Amino acid sequence: MEFSDTEALKQQLLASNTQFAELAREHKSYDERLTQLAALHYPNADEQMEEATLKKKKLYLKDQMETILRQYKQEQVASH
Repeated sequence: MEFSDTEALKQQLLASNTQFAELAREHKSYDERLTQLAALHYPNADEQMEEATLKKKKLYLKDQMETILRQYKQEQVASH
């Protein structure tokens, strides 16, 4: 599947799969907070810990989203 096909599939899943949409919303929220933390010139220890934790959580969400995408692609291949 090409990049544009994958993006189209993501958009379709955002509209039709509530679990995927929730994961994407949470992923975006973490990304926004990480952007805020990255803008800090001298983050304190708590902010550094928050940043590390959010990066791990964000990666976990991305993995879950990729699993849903992969399952959906396999279902489409199997039905054709």
